[in-house]
Amino acid sequence: MRIGQAARAAGTTTRALRYYEQEGLLQAPRTAAGYRDYSQDDITRVRNIRELQGVGFTVEDIRLFAELLDRPVPATFTVVDTEVCGTAMRVAQDRLTVLGERIERLTTLHGQLAGRLYGEPGHAVPALTVPVAPVTPSETEAVDKLP
Repeated sequence: MRIGQAARAAGTTTRALRYYEQEGLLQAPRTAAGYRDYSQDDITRVRNIRELQGVGFTVEDIRLFAELLDRPVPATFTVVDTEVCGTAMRVAQDRLTVLGERIERLTTLHGQLAGRLYGEPGHAVPALTVPVAPVTPSETEAVDKLP
């Protein structure tokens, strides 16, 4: 199937498919006319990538155990006597540690800002009564880059 059909089937965009290919996570063969030709296995692979990203893995993380992407993603990660599974488990543990550290930093920042906004550190934060603009993707990226 062509890239547009594949993107719809995988629940993503054509841009994402090209990105995954550029990052070495996906390799679609080309037709004689040069079009990418995706299979159902490729769709499964993309869905697995998206699922893993949804639980916190980065593309760099996923690349370390890319050969597992053609299998169903298990509900609970376990080692099945392969070096790649062991790598995936180490990457998952490392990512969990990083996410925990990020949560701690954001919790600290939240407390500091709430203290400045309401005048008392540790003060219970009341519901906002002023309209707040939605967060843009670039603002989300900026928060992700906080120390």
